[in-house]
Amino acid sequence: MMSMLHIAGGKLHPQIWNDCFLREVCVLADLALVEDGNAMPEEERAALIRQHPVLLTCWESPVVPAVLADDPGALRYICHITGTLRGLVPLEVIDRGIQVTNWGDAPAFAIAEGTMALLLAALKDLRAQAAQMEQGGWTLDGAATGGSLDGLHVGLYGLGIIGRRVVAMLRPFNPVLHVFDPYVDDLPDDCRRVESLEALFDVSQAVLILAGLSDETRGSVTADLLARLPDHGVIVNTARGAIIDQDALFAELERGRLRAGLDVLEPDILPEDHPARHWKNCLLTGHGVHRGWPDDPASPRLQRLHRNCLDNLRRFLTGEPLQFLMDRTRYLRST
Repeated sequence: MMSMLHIAGGKLHPQIWNDCFLREVCVLADLALVEDGNAMPEEERAALIRQHPVLLTCWESPVVPAVLADDPGALRYICHITGTLRGLVPLEVIDRGIQVTNWGDAPAFAIAEGTMALLLAALKDLRAQAAQMEQGGWTLDGAATGGSLDGLHVGLYGLGIIGRRVVAMLRPFNPVLHVFDPYVDDLPDDCRRVESLEALFDVSQAVLILAGLSDETRGSVTADLLARLPDHGVIVNTARGAIIDQDALFAELERGRLRAGLDVLEPDILPEDHPARHWKNCLLTGHGVHRGWPDDPASPRLQRLHRNCLDNLRRFLTGEPLQFLMDRTRYLRST
């Protein structure tokens, strides 16, 4: 059987390496598991990786040594079980021709659901309504905003795998959909392309941030763009906090002009005494809106990220094309 290696930074990540996944991987190959990889010298780590055709990585894995680009040994494929590759797999390794994949569409369903939840909650002013109940009131007064997806002009900043899931979920509610994504050639028939972020914010009542974080997108949602949204406009961000000028957004929220559902911030944790924790026009979900049904520790199951990983391992073993393959362009555009 072919050999595969996983080096954990510390102990094996329990959410990834449950008994069910371990059993399935061991059916496919001879699996070597190494813990405390962060304490291993880089040269030793590289020498160990060179002995195996397949390296499995995930959250908290130690960095793949860049020297493997020049001398990969037996290494032919890095299967990253989770998402973010930057800071873990050097670009030189991909340029060398070693195949690298990540979890692909694994988080798309859950993040798209979370995007919908935040959008609807912001439109319906659910935080303000809940606060009214907690304070002994009943209904919001006539000055409250509200809103409906029916006929709402919704702008999508990014139309990757997650963005397309969001479009499919929005469609039955009959909004008017506008998209800005210069890297996408084909749009769904019911989406209207705009050629700039300025145009997207000019035509939208709600904007969903779904782009990856890159040098191009970092800080790209500026104070000027936010000012183009109408009063009571909505911003939902389930991508990366650094895409938005957070100070500018918080200024708009603090004075009550806009509403927001924010799963991500920059940095990702607010100080305990930050006033944004109390704004009734701002829902904060602490990078957790994608949460799924709790696993039963006594009966672990394969998650979508496990299934995508196992599918690619089987493809590699049989010589079939891999799914979610990284190249230089996708790597640089990915978060």
